[in-house]
Amino acid sequence: MMHRGERSAEVVVVGAGLAGLMAARHLRSFGVDVLVLEARSRVGGRTWSILAGDGQTVIDMGGQWIGPTQKRLAKLAAELGVTTFPTYDVGQNIQYIDGERHTYSGAIPLIDPKVTMEVVQTMLTLNMMAHEVPLDAPWTAPNAAEWDAQTLETWIAANVKTQGARELLAIAIRAIFCAEPRDLSLLHVLFYTHSAGSLNDLVGVTRGAQEQRFHAGAQAISNGMAAALGERVIRNAPVYAVAQDDAGVRVMAEEVTVSAKAAIIALPPVLAGRIRYSPALPALRDQLTQRMPMGTVYKIHCIYPTPFWREAGLSGQVTNYRGVAATVFDNSPASGTPGVLLVFVEGDEARAWSTRSANERRAAVLGDLGHYFGEQAAQPTEYIEQFWAAEEYSRGCYAGYMPPGVWSAFGPALRAPVGRLFWAGTETATEWNGYMDGALQSGERAANEALALLGIRAAGPASDQVMG
Repeated sequence: MMHRGERSAEVVVVGAGLAGLMAARHLRSFGVDVLVLEARSRVGGRTWSILAGDGQTVIDMGGQWIGPTQKRLAKLAAELGVTTFPTYDVGQNIQYIDGERHTYSGAIPLIDPKVTMEVVQTMLTLNMMAHEVPLDAPWTAPNAAEWDAQTLETWIAANVKTQGARELLAIAIRAIFCAEPRDLSLLHVLFYTHSAGSLNDLVGVTRGAQEQRFHAGAQAISNGMAAALGERVIRNAPVYAVAQDDAGVRVMAEEVTVSAKAAIIALPPVLAGRIRYSPALPALRDQLTQRMPMGTVYKIHCIYPTPFWREAGLSGQVTNYRGVAATVFDNSPASGTPGVLLVFVEGDEARAWSTRSANERRAAVLGDLGHYFGEQAAQPTEYIEQFWAAEEYSRGCYAGYMPPGVWSAFGPALRAPVGRLFWAGTETATEWNGYMDGALQSGERAANEALALLGIRAAGPASDQVMG
């Protein structure tokens, strides 16, 4: 086959997710000869769109939303002709507390005014703290040492009085990071918040990160970039070793080895750390990859003939303080049929339920949906489950995060090039870190670093056309 054996390029990119494909696209706009190696049989990384059993309804198994300030993603989608529609956000939301179902409207539950006031005040405080964290160097924040020495849970315990507010904040954090407040450095939470704008941007639907969806599914963006790159994208090529010297790099994958002048590693740090490097990576870079775990999440779609909850005046959005199905959204297509409820099982719940059988998980999830929406919700026509932590080439979702101490001790190694190696991936982004938009930013930055190594000025593309 043409693709296999010894190949050469000016730049080789490892990983055909959004970051890697954006890096390759940017390099091609300057006429650079580039090859992309992808371990999977598909492109898109942590975005993956499939069709439901009806052969028509698009189901996003991974990342799916675009918010109003995610300008890179919006621009690229427009270039590729990938259109969007609003996430369903009409009607009453449900809050499920200790076996009791409450309904409310708006972004924050108003069931207990004291809790609501404290949640709003706490979010405001965290937003103000977040804006003190420099996005390109969080470890230089005035209070970085203090903030990075504690978890978010420690801070909440010291600063949030009501149990209801603590639990509501914990739900929000699990939904954002797929991890527990005790897992996360306070500094990392503040950096992540600043990189998105505010906590309101992170948790919001209308005017927030969950505002719009893609008609064709989020993977359509990666598919579009890959189509323009054509045979420059080599699938089914897991990279296991990278060697570099003064002359260039050699990237070794199963059945293909690529020689190039530079390599862009567009993988989450935890996966980048599993490649064998020669010479070995600098100690701080390698130890960083040992300290950036991935979040843990099940993404589950339950499909029904119609979105029956809408007729009852419900938005389909649920938060549950202690349930398996902790966060729920209406994920029906733009047409409104079939009805689709999207369930996230996050953090500790996902970890615990990963050791149980698929049937037990399904029964628990449908049991919760029955409590929220009635018996009809417990009987979907189709049930689709995706567990990202079990994916060999992801090992978790949505992104890698920083436990306490990591930003302070290892932060400078996150983006620092290592000789001819450059790092991309949403975890390295300064804006919308952890999101598709951040992945695109990181790909463009790494491509510009590679261009500088090649002696090409990245002031503006050589042409507006992306060459195949």
